[in-house]
Amino acid sequence: MKFHRKEIMNSLILIALLTGAIGGAVGYVARKIQSQREAEGAEAKAAKIIDGAKGEAKDILLKSKDEAIKEKEEAKKELKESETRLIKKEEAIDQKLESLDSRYKEIDTQRQNVEDLKREVLKIKGEQQEKLQKVAGLKKEEAKNVLFEMIEKEEKEEILKRVRAGEERAKEEADKAASKIIVEAIQRYAAPVTTENVVTTVALPSDELKGRIIGREGRNIQAFEKITGVDVIVDDTPEAVVLSCFDPVRREVARVTLEKLIKDGRIHPGRIEEVVEEAKKQVGGMIKEAGEQALYEVGITGINPDLVKILGRLRFRTSYGQNVLRHSIEVAFLAELIAQQLGVDTAIAKKGGLFHDIGKALDHQIEGSHAIIGRDVGKKYNLDAEVIHAIEAHHNEVAQKTVYPAIVQAADAISSARPGARRETLETYVKRLEELENIANSFSGVEKSFAIQAGREVRIFVKPQEVDDLGAMKLAKGIAKKIEDELKYPGEIKVNVIREVRATEIAK
Repeated sequence: MKFHRKEIMNSLILIALLTGAIGGAVGYVARKIQSQREAEGAEAKAAKIIDGAKGEAKDILLKSKDEAIKEKEEAKKELKESETRLIKKEEAIDQKLESLDSRYKEIDTQRQNVEDLKREVLKIKGEQQEKLQKVAGLKKEEAKNVLFEMIEKEEKEEILKRVRAGEERAKEEADKAASKIIVEAIQRYAAPVTTENVVTTVALPSDELKGRIIGREGRNIQAFEKITGVDVIVDDTPEAVVLSCFDPVRREVARVTLEKLIKDGRIHPGRIEEVVEEAKKQVGGMIKEAGEQALYEVGITGINPDLVKILGRLRFRTSYGQNVLRHSIEVAFLAELIAQQLGVDTAIAKKGGLFHDIGKALDHQIEGSHAIIGRDVGKKYNLDAEVIHAIEAHHNEVAQKTVYPAIVQAADAISSARPGARRETLETYVKRLEELENIANSFSGVEKSFAIQAGREVRIFVKPQEVDDLGAMKLAKGIAKKIEDELKYPGEIKVNVIREVRATEIAK
């Protein structure tokens, strides 16, 4: 059979296409089978991993349960041990409480026994005292006094020796230290002996001016006294008039005013008022300048300006003839030098010394002592607390808590007691001497007494048959104490009690 070539070619092409299709189908089937095998392998592997994880989780869970059970058992064991310890402690505490209760009971019993014994002893003592009083015929206080007198008589000489020895030792040691400090302080600060005084007498060129000062029907003098607040005394004193006022600043204003009026020559009420205003400004400037000069001289800064003016007012105040501002400056220097010797703060001591009498600038305007007024002024103007304490306690009106009041007190005494520092009127001087002698004569056993050394010393002669050596020492202390309590005086007063025994016999 003969085939056509084209048909043969078509058949071959068809066979080739069929063969490719069959090959692709076979490849696809083969790939699908391979994929299924791989998937089955992965599932098997995953199942194996899951089974392994489940096993491990189970093992971990079992292990955790075992550990939890073990810890629980240990906790129970520790709790039981703690309970056991607590029970033992409670038992020990109970035992101690029982022991303390029994001890308290024993103490109460012993205390009761002591009280009973005490009452019994007091009863026996009372009975014995009653028996002794019946036998001796003396009361308790009388017997005590008799016993003390007997002991004093027997041991008088020994007591006297010991008292004297102790006083001598204390005096020597105190004198050495005090003398050294005071002498060095005085040597290092030399102050002028002369004192300043507030002028109350105004000199006139002639007596004719007295009439002009008085004015027609007294108009000038009345205007002058009303404006200045100062009394003008026009008496028979030649070429002088006297200004009288308790306020020293007013008196100074009046003095300056009167001197200006005399110099100017025009004296009438209108002119007096103008000159008084000028004098007030002038005196105010003098006060401020005096305060600033005092601070500059002492070397103190940072003080309130109003306090500086109050300090300057002391320029017109005197105490026993001693100018208070100069005295305050002197006390400041002395206090500083004493503080240097003692090794304490010199600035506090110096301020305390300068302002210790600041209250005297106001004490006639405010009630109270100058130390207490000075304390209030210091508080108002913010001075240091220790400086304020030195001011308030330098006259022992307030208990001294630091060393600074004592330093100021010592410096104040040195400044006041030095020769020429202070003076008194004859009347005051004589009265103080009489009071000193009267106080000394008021004590029993005193034969006579003499106030000497311008009242700085009183010598007392005693009756030797009535006052012995020990009694003389007691008498000196008693007189000194009474002088301190009853008299006011500058500085110190020395009390000397003299007991003299003379034995006289004539040889024939």
